[in-house]
Amino acid sequence: MTRTPDPRPDEATLEELRAAVPAARREPALGYAAVEAWEAANGVTLPEPYRSFVAEVGNGSAPGPRDAGLQPLGQLPACWAGGEPRRPDAVFPLEDEWIWEDAESPEDDESAEHDRDARIDAVFSHGSIVLCAQDTQAFWLLVTTGPQRGRVWLVADVGASPAPDGEPAGFAEWLRRRQAGDDGWG
Repeated sequence: MTRTPDPRPDEATLEELRAAVPAARREPALGYAAVEAWEAANGVTLPEPYRSFVAEVGNGSAPGPRDAGLQPLGQLPACWAGGEPRRPDAVFPLEDEWIWEDAESPEDDESAEHDRDARIDAVFSHGSIVLCAQDTQAFWLLVTTGPQRGRVWLVADVGASPAPDGEPAGFAEWLRRRQAGDDGWG
């Protein structure tokens, strides 16, 4: 179910986003009609300021000196190995960090292992869009639904984590820190 879009960010925020990704690296912006069509097809309204970034600034970017670039809306990195189809409209399943590699695995309990695997699949596929690959096994996601809507998470083969120290990091803050070489999850 789509929701009413958040208010458009002010011009200062949009200017900061434009400055964070040089024009020469940006893919052409989609425009609001194309963003709204994608949202309708996927049953979700994108959080601001990402929504306006894609509509007005650029729909992704080429790799730069400090990053691997941004994926165009709805596209996945070549190294993506997610199993389930992407469901940006489904509720993102986490509110706190979960390092499943460290979690104790139930002994001889196939149903518990199946539930754990299904939850991991949901972390990768539900309630988010893929912003970019950190490497071949870690990806930056922007949450599109639920209590974490608008926050950026790092999801990897070993677990998932929001911004460090529990501080919310939305798209603008994440992009600013990433371009400065300080993504905070090092």
